[in-house]
Amino acid sequence: MASVLIIGRRRGRGPVAGAGTVPEDPEGSVTTWKDHVMSQPEQQQEVPGVQKEMTPVPDCGEESYRGSGKLEGRAAIITGGDSGIGRAVAIAYAREGADVLIAYLDEDEDAQATARWVEQAGRRAVLVPGDLSDPAHCRAVVERAVQEFGKVDVLVSNAAYQMSHESLDEISDEEWDYTFRLNVGAYFHLTKAALPHMGPGSAIIGSSSVQSDQPSPELAPYAATKAAIANFSAGLAQMLGEKGIRVNSVAPGPIWTPLIPATMPPEKVASFGEQSALGRPGQPAELAPVYVLLASDDGSYISGARVAVTGGQPIL
Repeated sequence: MASVLIIGRRRGRGPVAGAGTVPEDPEGSVTTWKDHVMSQPEQQQEVPGVQKEMTPVPDCGEESYRGSGKLEGRAAIITGGDSGIGRAVAIAYAREGADVLIAYLDEDEDAQATARWVEQAGRRAVLVPGDLSDPAHCRAVVERAVQEFGKVDVLVSNAAYQMSHESLDEISDEEWDYTFRLNVGAYFHLTKAALPHMGPGSAIIGSSSVQSDQPSPELAPYAATKAAIANFSAGLAQMLGEKGIRVNSVAPGPIWTPLIPATMPPEKVASFGEQSALGRPGQPAELAPVYVLLASDDGSYISGARVAVTGGQPIL
């Protein structure tokens, strides 16, 4: 049986019959870019944010993603799988035939909602809460994945922390250290623990960001970690190539996830995504196919790459 472990964080309530299926739309419509055009009002949440309380609720492909068995027989770890990009990847992986372990901080309701979508696709969902900035918890997550699934085929390090600040004086030593421990340290510790359980054909994916190349000064710690993730992924690709393990990173642009209203001032939330060439924020569902590509045999010769999903903001 295929398996996927998802650690950490979309719209839709209709049932899904199984992997590779979506509920029928009463009007027989197909999701297009026009469905993602949106505007969001000013809003604010406490960190880490709750998806169901967002306006509008992010689209994670609950009612649109169609699988085709690309991950049958696979087992994966994805951090931040309770909502946002992580939920979109969890749903896509499940509909491609993988079981999913969702590890997250403490957003229990969001995580349970993601688990229901995974189970409606006919796959297993295992929930693992906890702080991934703790190396011991990273190791425990991998151990749980091996206990549940017997192996790890795909590791997606996606959980992240950010906070907006206007000056360095506002950034405490503790926040700086925590941002690096979670965003970069967890990637290292998860990879180190997972490698003994990975073999030829396995894949590791790090969630970087357009911030790695175009850092916003108010997001300086976060941007620095995202550059480190891209760099670490490129180094790992060369280190692990001889083992047949592929490593890549994905660089999202402005994506509408709970991290946005939880870490940005309300006025910036309202204009979020307008800076992209497409003039709007992306939806988590628009990234899921890239994560599937990099995890599946379709990406068998893709390693050491950074795939930009930025709405037109160039990464050269």
